[in-house]
Amino acid sequence: MQGSDVPQWQQPPVPPRRKSWFSRHKIMTAVLAIVGIVVVIVVASTGGGGGSEEAVKPTPTISGSSETSENASKTPKEGPGLGDPVRDGKFEFTVIKIEDGVRNIGGSDFGQEAQGQFILVHVKVENIGEEAQTFDGGSQKLIDSDGKEYSADTSAGIYLDDSKSFLEQINPGNSVTGVIVYDVPKSVKPQSIELHDAFMSGGTSVELR
Repeated sequence: MQGSDVPQWQQPPVPPRRKSWFSRHKIMTAVLAIVGIVVVIVVASTGGGGGSEEAVKPTPTISGSSETSENASKTPKEGPGLGDPVRDGKFEFTVIKIEDGVRNIGGSDFGQEAQGQFILVHVKVENIGEEAQTFDGGSQKLIDSDGKEYSADTSAGIYLDDSKSFLEQINPGNSVTGVIVYDVPKSVKPQSIELHDAFMSGGTSVELR
């Protein structure tokens, strides 16, 4: 008997068709597809050509600005000069003016000739302390453009009228204007003066040019 002549109810049951794994797990398939796309994008962005590497390089520093800052840091700062009050210890000093090239002090009959030239430094001295303090012109140092130091000529200073620079006592709150005399070579160019309230004090400097 041929199989086609067997009644349908006597034929063996046909097994149902099983769906594929992807058909049965649609959500998981979609998630895996998205993950795969993300991985491809990341790999392309990190492992690509030189263009992406150049994009993350830091912006180079402009050489002109760095050189300007270096030059600015090397520029010396100007210190106090004529008319600027400075302090050392109990005294506040203000250098008013400077005279150079003076050959004689006190006149020909009663005076003194310079060995080189006299330089006269006019300075106001105020006592900012709580007790009397003595101002001595001999404690003040003149410095030239080569860094050489010169002491005051106190003996020549006594020929000046009212010089007030030789052991001048100043009470608290008072001030005097004195003249400090220096006898230096004619070629000397005074650069600064170092002022002290006492011989061994730290001192403070004032530019004269």
